[in-house]
Amino acid sequence: MTQIRQRIFQATEDFVPEIAAQRQRGLEMRERVAKILPIIAANAEKTEQERKVPDENIKLLIECGFTRSLQPAVYGGYELSPEEYCPIITDIAGACASTAWVSGLLAQHNHGLALMSKQVQDEVWGEDPTTLISSSVAPIHQAENVEGGIKISGRFSFSSGCDHGQWAVLGIKRYDIHIGMEDSPCFILVPRKDYEIFDDWHVAGLCGTGSKTIVLKDVFVPEYRIESIFAMNFGQSSGYGLHDGGIFKAPFMTYFSFGFSAVAIGIAMRALDVYQARLAGRVRAYTGTKVSDNAPSYMRLAESAHQVRAAYQSLATDWKEIASRSRSGEIPESDESGLWRTNQAYVTKMAIEAVSRLLEASGGGAWQTSNEMQRLWRDANAAGSHAYSDYDVAAQLFGRQLLELDLAEGLI
Repeated sequence: MTQIRQRIFQATEDFVPEIAAQRQRGLEMRERVAKILPIIAANAEKTEQERKVPDENIKLLIECGFTRSLQPAVYGGYELSPEEYCPIITDIAGACASTAWVSGLLAQHNHGLALMSKQVQDEVWGEDPTTLISSSVAPIHQAENVEGGIKISGRFSFSSGCDHGQWAVLGIKRYDIHIGMEDSPCFILVPRKDYEIFDDWHVAGLCGTGSKTIVLKDVFVPEYRIESIFAMNFGQSSGYGLHDGGIFKAPFMTYFSFGFSAVAIGIAMRALDVYQARLAGRVRAYTGTKVSDNAPSYMRLAESAHQVRAAYQSLATDWKEIASRSRSGEIPESDESGLWRTNQAYVTKMAIEAVSRLLEASGGGAWQTSNEMQRLWRDANAAGSHAYSDYDVAAQLFGRQLLELDLAEGLI
C-alpha cells in the first residue's frame, strides 16, 4: 500500500512550469476585473433583491473579458490557467458571492464546450463568441434515441445564471448502442429558443444566482450536440485535442467545479475584513467597553484568519497542480483528481467554519438584513450545500482512496 504522504503530495513531483504569456494574460485580467469590483459590490443588495445577477454586472464582466477566461484562443478567448483564473473568482466573491458563482460557471462552461464537437463550438461561438451558457448537469432525465439524435422532456433544476444564457448544457441519460449501456450519462447543448425558464429560486443564501429551473418539452437534440460525460472526463470526447492552450487536455469536471470552493474562500476573506472593521468601532451595549479590548473577540479573528489562510493556500496548491497536469497533456490519475475534488469540499467546510466563528461574535446587529456579515454567512453556507461541496461524501471518497478501496456505489 502506498504511503499517505506519497498519495497526497505526488502531484507536485513532475510540475510543468507556467506559460509566461498565459500568466501575463491572467495578471492583466485580474487588473481589469479589479476596476469593476466597486460597482459589483454596490450592486450586491440589488442582486439579492432581484434574485439574479444584474445585467450591469454581467455586461461589465463580458466587456473586461472575464467570461471568456477559459475559452479557446481561436474563438478569441484568453485560455487562462487555473492558478491565474481562480484567484479572480475569490476577488469577485469578496464583492458579491452570487455574481462570482454565476460568472464563474458561465466562464467555466466555455472550457466544457471546447471539449465537445467542433460543429457545436462553431454553432455557439461562430456568430457571437461572447455567447453565455448556463447549466444543469445532473444526468437525471432519460432521453429517447431517435434518428439523428435524441428527444428529451423534463425539468432541469439549479441552472445558475440561466437568465443570462443563450444556451444551456444539461445532463441526461440515454441508451448507448456502442457500449450497450442503458443509462449512459451525457451532456446535451440546447439553444434558448428550445426551453422555458421556471422561476422557482426563492432561497436564503446565494439568493442572487437566479438558479432557476429549465423546462424542456419534447425537444430534439442532434447528435453533434451530445457528448458522453465519461468521454469528457477521460480525454475521449469529440473535441478533445482540438485546442491546447495549456488547459484543454484536461477533464471537464475538474474545470467545471473548481469555482465552488473559490467562491467560498472569497466569502470568508471578505468576512475577515467586515469583522475587523466592526470590531474596531464596536462597544458593548450594557457596559460601554470596547469589544476590541476583549481577548476572545480578537482570538476569534486570529483563528479564522489562520483558517482562511491555510484553506486558501491549500486551494492554491490544487490550482497549481491542476494547471501543471493540464500543461503536461496527460489526463490526471484518479488519485490526483480525487484529491483535488475532495480537498475543495474540505476548503468550503473550513470557509464556513471561519465565517460562522466571526458571526457568532458579531452581536445582534450583525443579524440585521442590512448588515453584510449575515449575508456572507448565508452565502457561505449555501455554497457548502452544493452536492460537490458535501464533505460527508468527500470524506468517504478520500478515505476509501487512501485505503485503496473500491469506489462505493452512489459516491461521486
